[in-house]
Parts: sequence; C-alpha cells; structure tokens
Amino acid sequence: MNILWIIPGVAVNAGLVLLVAPLCEGVLRKVTAVVQSRRGPPLCQPYFDLLKLLAKEDLESGEAPVVQRAAAYLSLATVVTVAGLVPMGLGIPMNGVGDVILLIYLLTFCGICTLLAGLAAGSTYSIIGISREMMTMIALEPLFAIALLIGVLHTQSFRLDAVLKGSVYSADGFPWSGVIMVGVMLLSFQAFVQRVPFDTSEAETELMEGPLMEYSGPKLALFKYAQMARLVIHSALFVALFVPWGSAFVFPVGWLLFWAKVGVLVLLVTLVAATHARYRIDQALHYFAGLLLVALAALVLAAYGY
Repeated sequence: MNILWIIPGVAVNAGLVLLVAPLCEGVLRKVTAVVQSRRGPPLCQPYFDLLKLLAKEDLESGEAPVVQRAAAYLSLATVVTVAGLVPMGLGIPMNGVGDVILLIYLLTFCGICTLLAGLAAGSTYSIIGISREMMTMIALEPLFAIALLIGVLHTQSFRLDAVLKGSVYSADGFPWSGVIMVGVMLLSFQAFVQRVPFDTSEAETELMEGPLMEYSGPKLALFKYAQMARLVIHSALFVALFVPWGSAFVFPVGWLLFWAKVGVLVLLVTLVAATHARYRIDQALHYFAGLLLVALAALVLAAYGY
C-alpha cells in the first residue's frame, strides 16, 4: 500500500476524532443537564476545559517514574493510532498495515495506560482505582474480541475492511451469533466508554478520579482527551460492526449517515448515564460475567455457522 495515501488518511481520521470528541462530551453534558432539569454548560465547554488544563504548569515530583510521565502521552497516542484502523465514514487508512489482532491489542492497551498511570502514582485511591480497572478489563475486554472474532469466522479473514463491514452478519441473513452479539455489545457499551453506571475505576464521589487523582495540568488533559476520544472510537466500531447500512452511499451522504449513527449512540450513552446510578464493582463484575457467558455461546454458534 502506498504510504503517501496512508499518511493523509490517518491524519484525516485522527483529526476527525480529536475534533469531534470534545463536542460529543459537550453534548453528553448538555443532555444530562436537560434530563436533570438544569441549564448545563455550553456545548463548547470541553474544548475550554482542555485548553485550560493544557495551559497550566506541568507540575510533577522530581522522583516521578518515567512510566507515570509517559502514560498520558501513550494513552492519547494509542487512541489516535486506533483511529487509523477504524472507518470514520470513509475507508480504513491502515487497512493493509494492521489487522483485527492489532486492533484488539491497541484497544486493550488503552486500558493498560490507565493501569500504568495509577500504579506509578502510588496513592491509595489510585491503587483501588487500578484494581477495579484491572478486574473490569479482565471481564470486559474479551467481549469486543469475541465480537471481532465472530466477524472473522463469518468472513474467514482477519482483514479490517472485511471484518469492519457488518461482518457479524452473514451473506445469507442474520445468524443467531450476530443477533446475540448486538444485544451483548449494546448492554456492555456503557462500560467500554467508561460512563455511568460503569465508571467504577474513577468514581469521583468515592475515589476522587481513582488512577488519575495524582495528575493535573497537561497530563490530565491528555487523559481526559483520550477518554473523550474513546467514546467516538467505540461508537465508530459499533457502527462498522453492527449497523453498517448506508456506508456504500456516495460521499457525503454515506459519511453524514455514519456520523448520524454515531450521534445516536452518544445520545444513548448520555441517557443511560443520566438515569442510572453507579454500580458497585461486584455488581458490575457479575453483570460482565453474565454477558461473557452469552458472548461465548454466540462464538460457539458462529464456529458452527449459525
């Protein structure tokens, strides 16, 4: 593949994610305020918050571990890299460079960056936060891997352009494995984007941001930016896997339809977060364990062609 086409494509996708992510956060805050009968902040407030944090002095202990310093940069860099492996209403820029296995690794590494940040800080709240994050990752990350593997079984390919094209469904219609995974991913989507009721690792009212409580200024801005971008990335992946219809339309119709579907997912996340209380970590783990069993059953069905 010509690298001269890859670089502009990755730049466009990364730019779209970085530009849209704070807007989605602004929509989330505004809709939450409306649901709770408040006025709420302006839609542009997340942009102002990030700029304010970036403009602050980057204070850190002289003995701060290298891991603690690098975790914030790695977190955002990983999300930007994933943007090059996901269709943002157009093609997949790094389609010939990476495959489904690389995508799974990078999605997991986003959570690992949070673990590294909390572990390096050494605070009691940080340790509790990363222990919750680790338990959540063990129970949750296999769900997305199973969804992608079902697509691999249906297409008999690890290529991103084959799998990220509604591949949980087969050419013959809607197999049981695909239908089941749609339900599983919808029920777990809130946890993938770390929103209430599954934001147990941060839990501001309990752990004061958990793994991130020792961060401030530019590094905190990078972590917050990465979290906002994850909402866009996972929404784009969900659309590509489960609701790809209309993507073949000519530009800009297909492109606008893609972002409209992403917008619907963001609104769904907002409504769930605004109307549900946070789960305890044990409740969340039991919930994820049940979904994992259902997902494994869907994987078995996909292996047999159902």
